[in-house]
Amino acid sequence: MKKIHSILFLLLLIFCVPVQAKNTSLKYVDAQNFRIVNRGWKDQVPAYTRVPDARLHLLRPELKYGSQSSTGIGIRFRTNSKTIGARYNLKYDFGITWMAYTGIKGSDLYMLNGDEWNYIATARPVKDSIQDKIYIKTLDGEMREYLIYLPLYDGINWFEIGVDSTAIIEYPQVDNPKTGAKVLFYGTSVMQGGCACRVGMTQTTILQRRLGVECVNLGFSGEAKLWPENAKMLADADDNIVCYVLDPLMNNTKEMVDTLSEQFVRILHEAHPDIPIIMVEGEIQPHQEFDTHLRVYNPERNKYWEDCYKKLKKSGIKNLYFMNDGNYTGPDSDGTVDGDHLTDLGFVEYANRIEPLLRKVLRKQNVTLKK
Repeated sequence: MKKIHSILFLLLLIFCVPVQAKNTSLKYVDAQNFRIVNRGWKDQVPAYTRVPDARLHLLRPELKYGSQSSTGIGIRFRTNSKTIGARYNLKYDFGITWMAYTGIKGSDLYMLNGDEWNYIATARPVKDSIQDKIYIKTLDGEMREYLIYLPLYDGINWFEIGVDSTAIIEYPQVDNPKTGAKVLFYGTSVMQGGCACRVGMTQTTILQRRLGVECVNLGFSGEAKLWPENAKMLADADDNIVCYVLDPLMNNTKEMVDTLSEQFVRILHEAHPDIPIIMVEGEIQPHQEFDTHLRVYNPERNKYWEDCYKKLKKSGIKNLYFMNDGNYTGPDSDGTVDGDHLTDLGFVEYANRIEPLLRKVLRKQNVTLKK
């Protein structure tokens, strides 16, 4: 009987060990000591929000909350550590039923292998404002370059990278993604990453790795409106923006698209006449052809958007482009979670469709791209 009690006591101890026990064998370094990529402003304070505090006055209240997420932001560093971990403080520690926690508030580790980014591991989050995670602990100890992507729908107050106590961790030496050229993406929840299963699988992070340039993600769930205030916010981004990609239609009624599009695009163009703008057709939903409302409404809304493009081109704006291919759901229509938000398959499809046009536009801007 005593033996059974002892076994039960040991099992109780095992299962009562806190999930968030600190990894005391590692040393932790503030991620702000390293290169932070995919941000749109030089004065990005706080470090891990997408719109700096000094620019929040440009936003409507509904957009300020979304601006606090760390969508698309990455941390670049190099280390010879055999173990790599992270400790970070979430702003909200929330969840939604139709998206994996690994996408909402997880973080992904990638390793640079030649000029290719190889996925290594994900910090799988738990219900706690402080996440204390190990990505991997059996690396070979060679000095290598890494990239960590931050949460898509939650925000970060602080972030620390954990390495072996005797390891070197320092600023990266390889210029990847390339400094001096950033593509700024503006869009809906789909642009923000809804509903990627992990944070490195959005269209902007996929394109960043493929093209070798920084991709700034200003996707706002439900709030990619065509209000002039939002255009002014995009025009205010000041850190080496070389192209704007606009994909806001699914957050706007067809009446809004008809009446607000021209002013929105003109605000951007007049602020930065030399920066090209790509207008992206609204998403073609997998059930659209069978839905008696959407099969009429969505094409009408897209037509207003394309009519705006044609009108602006006719007025003399040369560096304006249109991508009329919003079918990201794949050949079997399996690219969404719920008929709207994309799975990883949908995000890859999105990246595949826009990449050729982006390469064409960026080459005209004399931006050196990864082959």
